[in-house]
Amino acid sequence: MVNILQEQNPEKVYTVSELNHWARTVLTESIGNLWLSGEISNLTIKSESGHVYFIIKDANSQVNAVFWRGKNQVAALNLQQGSKIEAFGRVDLFERNGSFQFSVSVLRPVGLGDLFQRLEELRNRLREEGLFDVARKKPLPRLPRCIGLVTSLEGAAIRDFMQILDRRHPNIHIRIINSPVQGEGAGAWLAAAVQYFDQSGSCDVMVVTRGGGSIEDLWEFNSEILARTIATCSIPVISAVGHERDFTICDEVADFRAPTPSAAAELVVKGQVEMQDGLQNASRRLQAAMQNHLTKRKLRWQRVERCSFFQKPDDLTNRLAQRLDTAALRLEQMLSLFSERTKQRLQTLMQRLPAGLERGLQIRQNRLDRCSASMQALNPRRVLARGYSILLNQENHAIRSAAEVTSGDRLHGILADGEIDVEVKEKNKHD
Repeated sequence: MVNILQEQNPEKVYTVSELNHWARTVLTESIGNLWLSGEISNLTIKSESGHVYFIIKDANSQVNAVFWRGKNQVAALNLQQGSKIEAFGRVDLFERNGSFQFSVSVLRPVGLGDLFQRLEELRNRLREEGLFDVARKKPLPRLPRCIGLVTSLEGAAIRDFMQILDRRHPNIHIRIINSPVQGEGAGAWLAAAVQYFDQSGSCDVMVVTRGGGSIEDLWEFNSEILARTIATCSIPVISAVGHERDFTICDEVADFRAPTPSAAAELVVKGQVEMQDGLQNASRRLQAAMQNHLTKRKLRWQRVERCSFFQKPDDLTNRLAQRLDTAALRLEQMLSLFSERTKQRLQTLMQRLPAGLERGLQIRQNRLDRCSASMQALNPRRVLARGYSILLNQENHAIRSAAEVTSGDRLHGILADGEIDVEVKEKNKHD
């Protein structure tokens, strides 16, 4: 790309930023994504951003690499200095200082690529089903009566756990199921132990633990059967697998994760001294609250004693009796006044009733006379009485013109005092 631009304008002077930008474009477009194998060196993890910086090297060469936000995956894979890995990503150029680097998107140990691919598929499937959701996590009991421990009796995890537990609370009851914690089939053993504790109801909280080891040693704690058994467990489950940098599916699906077996012992139960201090503090708060309550009740009783009702109760009853007598007298006066006003109103209505009825009757008589006169004026019989008649044809239609009849037609005539049938002999048209 640079040569093409120089051929178009060979005299143009380019900046360093333009050069680095063109070089990055050429690298990313011409090489693309690829798998790269090598050994990790100079591993640096940024805790704030989660980015991982390291060098991938072989016997003859090395290249700088960056895994953006890859902290959790690197911890889950237990990768460290000298680990042999296979990285998938693209060739890139950091334009600020012109340094060549490899941008990683997928990272897996050599020889475990297919296993880790299946592990990521299982993790994504369980996450989509909601097994990792915080909302389904159960709280730990304050003071469990019995702790169920699932681990190997031959490992160091049980010694670390019991040592911390004996120091913090030596009298607590513990049930232990000896189970293999590594090797093929260990996941099914662990799941069966968790299921037994859950169905028996013999403990209030459960701890699944083992000490540190390689990723192969911890692989059975990524089994699907163990994850689903823990997810359906009705009692809280604490996962304490490996060291702080180790991270398995068992840790993600459990209600709580402890970085080490010792931390699990500290998490599951408070120290005896700490509990005694808590009880003493609660006792002091309870005594202070009761004293405050009693003081408030005493002040209230003192105010009640100074009240006039308790000093001279007769005064209150006398005032109430006087108010009652006054109310009874006012009620009697109001009833008498109401009765008198009602009687006067009734007399007034009785006087106004005949005149009102007479006036209403006269108004309706006048209205009837006007309607009768109107009907008489519209009565057709009165018109016929002046010598007119109405002629109807055979279809009982009124004859309005001589053109509507012919000689020989029989007509029906209506007069003021009767009806007649007539026959047309001749018709003449008047000017």
